[in-house]
Amino acid sequence: MPLRFIVPALVAALALVPSGAARPAAAKPVAAFSLTDAGGKKWAVADQKAKFTVVAFLALECPMSNGYLPVLGEVATKYADKGVAVVGVFPDPDATAAQATAHAKEYKVPFPVFADREQVSVAALAPKVTPEAVVLDEKQVVRYRGRIDDGFAARLKPRAVVTRHDLALALDELLAGKAVSEPETKALGCPISVAEVKPAAAAGAVTFHKDVLPVLQSHCQSCHRPGQAGPFPLLTYKQAAKWADLCVEEVAAKRMPPWKPAPNALLAGERSLPPAAAKVLEQWVAQGMPEGDPKDAPAPLKFDDTWTLGEPDMVLEASSDVTVAAKGPDHFRVLVFPTNLTEDKDVVAVEIRPGNPKVVHHTVNLIDRTGTARKLQGQAAAKADPTDADRGPGYAVKMGFGFVPDRSGILGGWAPGMLPKLLPDGVAIRLPKGSDIAIQIHYHRTGKEETDRTRVGLYFAKRPAKERFSSLPVAGLFWAIPAGQKEYVVDRSWRTTEDATVYRLIPHMHLLGKDIELFATLPGEKERSLIRIPVWDYNWQEQYDLKEPLKLPQGTVLRVRATFDNSAENPNNPSSPPKVVRLGEQTTDEMCFVFLGVSSAGFPQALIPTGKW
Repeated sequence: MPLRFIVPALVAALALVPSGAARPAAAKPVAAFSLTDAGGKKWAVADQKAKFTVVAFLALECPMSNGYLPVLGEVATKYADKGVAVVGVFPDPDATAAQATAHAKEYKVPFPVFADREQVSVAALAPKVTPEAVVLDEKQVVRYRGRIDDGFAARLKPRAVVTRHDLALALDELLAGKAVSEPETKALGCPISVAEVKPAAAAGAVTFHKDVLPVLQSHCQSCHRPGQAGPFPLLTYKQAAKWADLCVEEVAAKRMPPWKPAPNALLAGERSLPPAAAKVLEQWVAQGMPEGDPKDAPAPLKFDDTWTLGEPDMVLEASSDVTVAAKGPDHFRVLVFPTNLTEDKDVVAVEIRPGNPKVVHHTVNLIDRTGTARKLQGQAAAKADPTDADRGPGYAVKMGFGFVPDRSGILGGWAPGMLPKLLPDGVAIRLPKGSDIAIQIHYHRTGKEETDRTRVGLYFAKRPAKERFSSLPVAGLFWAIPAGQKEYVVDRSWRTTEDATVYRLIPHMHLLGKDIELFATLPGEKERSLIRIPVWDYNWQEQYDLKEPLKLPQGTVLRVRATFDNSAENPNNPSSPPKVVRLGEQTTDEMCFVFLGVSSAGFPQALIPTGKW
C-alpha cells in the first residue's frame, strides 16, 4: 500500500473505539477527506453536522453491495429525522461520478452517492469490502464499522434467517446515548482493490492475454458477460484484474464454476475448473497480474444466443412479465404454459430461455396432465393485487409445485451453463393433448426491481417412440429430523421391478441437506456410486446427464444416503431455534430424493424397499 494511504489508515484504525456516548480521551477524528458528485457538489467529512453519519462503501457490480441497497435506503429513510445522514461511496478507481449517480437512480437510492477514484475515503476509513458501513459521530470519530446485518454466512452465501441488524442496532444504541454493544463486525462482500501500477511481465511469466484469457473463455465467459447470470463480466484485462482476487478465492473454495458433484467419470458437462487452469489464475495473481502482449490473445468468443438445438417445434411464453421485487428472500414462482395441443406429442428435448438471466437462478420443469397447476394459477390471479411487490403470471410457492406431481411428467431442470440434450433415438416423453407445461422458477433478488419473461422450447420426435422416458424417484424416507441434530443420516435401499436405462440424475433436498449420494448394485456386481454431492447447496440444484446411458437390469438395488444438519450452527436452517422437521414440500419441511431419468419398454411401476429400515 502506498505511504500516502498507510498513515491515514492507521489513524482510522486508532479511531475505532468500543464505546458509544462516552468516548475515551484518546479517540481522534478520522483524516479529513472530501468528495464531489456528478453535479459538481462537494461533500466534506469535516463539514458534516448530523449527529451520526453512515458512510456506506458500495460497488457497481458487486451483487452483495447491490442487494443491500434497499436495506440501506430503509436505514436512511428511518433515521433521517433522528439526526442520521447516510452517504454512499463507490471507491473503485474505474467508477465515475456519472456512473455512481446513474447506478443510484437505477436502484432508487434515497441518499447521496459519490465516486472516489482517488480512494481518499479508503485511506481515511480503511474499509475492506463492499458493502461495508462506517458510522461517524459529529466529531468524525468512528463509532461503528462492519456489516449491515448478519444476512450472509460467507461471501455470496445468504443465511435463511437474519437475526441481527448490526447497523440499525448500533444507531439505536448511539441515539440512546449508550455504548455500541458490538462496535466492530466483519463485513462480507467484494474486496476493495487499491489502484496500483502492475509490473511488466517477466520472462516466462503468466500473462493475461496468453494464459488467463483462454481459461476465462473456456470456463467463465458463458455466464460472466453482459446480460448473463454472472454478476460482472470477465472479457477484458481490466475486468479480470479488478476481480482477480475474488475469482481465485471462489475457485479455491470450489464455488466457481458452479459444479457440485464430486469427481465422477460417469457425468457429462462437468464445469469444474481443472487443477492446471486454477493454477494459472493463482500464478497470475501471485505475479502481480501482468497484462502481457495483446497479440498473444485468442480471438474473442462469439456467443450465439439463439436456440441451441435450432428453432423448436413449439415455443411457449407467458402472457406478461413476472416482476421480481428488489428485496426479500429469493422468490419461487410456478408459471403455467398451456400447450393447447389437439393430439399427443412425443418430446425429445426441452430448452429454457430466461428472459432475464440475472434473476433466473434455476428451473424445475414438469408436464401437468391434471390441470392442477392451471387451477392454482387461476386462484392466485383472482387474489392478486397490482401493487404486490412480486407479481405477474403464475403463483408463488415455497418449494415444489404446490401439489404432488405425476413422476412420469417430470421434464428435468435448467441452471446457468446447462445446454439442452436430445434423448436417444426411439426414446421420448409423452406430452398428452391438452396438457400444460409448469415451470418452477427460482428468482434471485438484485437490489432493484426486475422483470422476466422466460420462454420454453419443445422439440418433438420425428418418429413414434419405442420407449417411454419417465422419472424414477429413489427416496430417502424418514419420519422426523430431531431439533438440534447436526448429523442426521438417512440411508434407504430399493430394488427395481423391471429393466430400465438411466440417462440423467437429479438429487433433491431442502435447506438442511449437507450431502447426498446414490449407489447402484447391479445383479452379480459390487455396489458403485453414481453421483455424490459432498456439499449440498439448495441454490444449485441441477440435472446431471450421464455420458453414456446406464442399463439397470431388473433386481438392481438403488441406495440413497444423505446427511441433514438441523442444528443452530447451520446458517441455512429456516427455523431459529431449530425445530423437529418432517418430510414435506414446504420450506421448513425436508425431502431426500434422487430422481432418475429413465426409459423402459414398459413403465417402471415401483421400487421395492429392501435392506434395513
